[in-house]
Amino acid sequence: MIQNKDAPAARPRGRPRKFDEAEVLALVRDTFWNNGYAATSVDDLATATGLNRPSLYAAFGDKHALYLRALAENVAWSVEGIRQRLEGEGPLRDTLSSFLIEAAENTLAGDMGARGCFVVCTAVTEALRDSATRAIAAGYVTNVDAVFEKRFRRSAGELREGVDPASAAIVASGMLQTLAIRARTGSDRAALARVVEAAVTVICGPRTTA
Repeated sequence: MIQNKDAPAARPRGRPRKFDEAEVLALVRDTFWNNGYAATSVDDLATATGLNRPSLYAAFGDKHALYLRALAENVAWSVEGIRQRLEGEGPLRDTLSSFLIEAAENTLAGDMGARGCFVVCTAVTEALRDSATRAIAAGYVTNVDAVFEKRFRRSAGELREGVDPASAAIVASGMLQTLAIRARTGSDRAALARVVEAAVTVICGPRTTA
């Protein structure tokens, strides 16, 4: 996964920081998530976090650095969350369906309405012009594909006939992106649940009834 491996910059001398970096980054992320990168100003970030501009710059760097930090941490958290949810021993259909339904619910969350996925709904726009954003977003896609493929290889016997683990992983990974876009453009829970069921059927075959 993509993470910032640079050594942390030395803290400036003087009064120690009195804020929780994780909490600040969550507020930064939410501000970018609601507004998009381009429409978010440093003043918006200062207002959201309760920190003044000099404090933000001293702790995290400029707006671009703040965004990349929030994006990289969100990617790492998301990939690990997917891995944990898929590693159980239950039937593949049940595990995949419950995970995708949970993902659909998450795309509908947000204090301003359904905001989709942070990566899909902010990084994809910036990736065209910004190589650093593009690299983090590409790493997210690659790592999510790999997490799905690992589970599908372990449960290859539960895949629909003719579907190989690598192809199933691409479909499942793409489904996360589809859910985010559909949520952001107005699909409700019922509509997203139908999309999930269609994807699970493609990967695992039709649901059987006793």
